[in-house]
Amino acid sequence: MIALDQHPSGRHFLQIPGPSPVPDRILRAMSLPTIDHRGPEFGALGRQVLQGIAQVFQTVHPVVIYPSSGTGAWEAALVNTLSGGDAVLMVETGHFASLWHKLATRLGVQVELISLPGMDAATGLPVSWRNGVPADRIAERLAADREHRIRAVCVVHNETSTGVTSDIAAVRRAIDGAGHPALLLVDTISGLASADYRHDEWGIDVSVSGSQKGLMLPPGISFNALSPKALEVSQRARLPKSYWAWDEMVAMGRDGYFPYTPNTNLLYGLSESLDMLLEQGLPRVFERHQRWAAGVRAAVAAWGLPIQCADPARHSPVLTGVVTPPGVDADALRRLIHERYDLSLGTGLGKVKGRMFRIGHLGDSNDLTLLAAVAGVEMGLVQAGVKIAGSGVQAAMDHYRTNPGDTR
Repeated sequence: MIALDQHPSGRHFLQIPGPSPVPDRILRAMSLPTIDHRGPEFGALGRQVLQGIAQVFQTVHPVVIYPSSGTGAWEAALVNTLSGGDAVLMVETGHFASLWHKLATRLGVQVELISLPGMDAATGLPVSWRNGVPADRIAERLAADREHRIRAVCVVHNETSTGVTSDIAAVRRAIDGAGHPALLLVDTISGLASADYRHDEWGIDVSVSGSQKGLMLPPGISFNALSPKALEVSQRARLPKSYWAWDEMVAMGRDGYFPYTPNTNLLYGLSESLDMLLEQGLPRVFERHQRWAAGVRAAVAAWGLPIQCADPARHSPVLTGVVTPPGVDADALRRLIHERYDLSLGTGLGKVKGRMFRIGHLGDSNDLTLLAAVAGVEMGLVQAGVKIAGSGVQAAMDHYRTNPGDTR
């Protein structure tokens, strides 16, 4: 039996791109006694978190909160807007886009997948896994769909497996430019509360997210943010649903309640998380994540290693994917770093397994947290015999020292 309570001295460095470290302030909130989920105290809590999470999505329209992982919210987005045999357009940008495609196929939806062809010469990785959503390809496909058979376009905002953040506003312009009525469904599971995300302004119909990334909570609750068009379409959607159905969730949510038992103590934590984010203000939260990301990328550049995201304009503020040299097993490197320095890094997933690792820089972090993570990676690289061009630690220190930002 694994002794889960035995750890090395000091705090473990959890630098994966989610689940992210949970602040003590949120842990204390979650330890409050459970209350009656039909009583007046809970109604006040429910109204508070529903109003607060709408501010984080930057929407004035309803948000549904599920007791589930983000995968459940993926399914909810599809079953509430589609009928069996409906055609949807998806884009392969990484492992999680591929998993959403797999889920849609299992539901009986006819999925057409856009994928950039070929392998990248510099890294040997799939081109589609180094780039964001190609809005021009979406525009071309929708323009050719003169009968409007495609009911929805599904894309990932911040691809957690690659460190690429796509231009969602450009996807909406592509749909509108083609004069197409397709809904826009967006996964921002790792983007929300870390990267700028504007549900209303960008014309998104359904946003999907989860608790364990920028919201700094444990896994266990997920979200659908809804547009009026999505709610109207849901009245005609015929895919089977009960647990995921929006109608009762939205109706009871007006008073702060749920049609079934919610995750009460995680909602305590969500309330505290929203207080932390909104007290700081979203612009400051987004700026901080961009600073952290730039410091980590400066370290990777100093090492002379490729960043998985090929387009600097699309670099994620949430995580950085680092490609290891040919012949260097990224998972073996991760194991070495974990065992020697008590530092957890994200693994390569799917088509890039063993070829890259991921450094998370989100949520409950600061400059020194990330300098420690960079130091652990650098020591691990040297110990594994990887030749590095220079000191990533020094590069990251220089960045944070000369770009102090607003550290409050």
